[in-house]
Amino acid sequence: MTFAPAALVGESFVGTGVDAAHTNIVVGRKGGPVETAWATALATPSAGHVPFVAVLRPGVPVKPLTLFVTKAAASGDLHERATWGSAQAGLAQGVADAVEHGLIPAAEADDLLIIAAIWVNPGVADLDESFRNQRAAAFGAIRAAVAGTPTPAEVREAARAGAANPFYQPDAALLAESAPARETAR
Repeated sequence: MTFAPAALVGESFVGTGVDAAHTNIVVGRKGGPVETAWATALATPSAGHVPFVAVLRPGVPVKPLTLFVTKAAASGDLHERATWGSAQAGLAQGVADAVEHGLIPAAEADDLLIIAAIWVNPGVADLDESFRNQRAAAFGAIRAAVAGTPTPAEVREAARAGAANPFYQPDAALLAESAPARETAR
């Protein structure tokens, strides 16, 4: 059985404040739908959102080949340096870590592609923290994709506790007031 016969999807959020990293990844095989999406994204950039191949060093793309897709248009010197510098380096290192730790079989790395949608806050303040968080988020997103987490039971448990994220958390009253009415069993 080959690794990732179907697309694997993972998500991870690491850090706090403006230097946090939010990473969504899709891992799939060359010759499949992930390759089509990968090539299409690379060939069709839009204003402010230019996908690029993540490299460990100039001329050394990480394997599996990984497409960095920005969620925020680069704006200003520090944000641009974080997007193309620290976040890219963190993503590439996190992918390499996933191969090194056996989450992705090294023998199949040339047969796989990764699409990574990356959030770099335009207010980023610390390139080292940006790198550290992105490295951990990339590794975490791949780990989640490979493990198939969260499970449906974990999602239901989180939903019962109420949706929340680093940018917004509704209070208990709003959660109760906005909940759909229960339907009766048929």
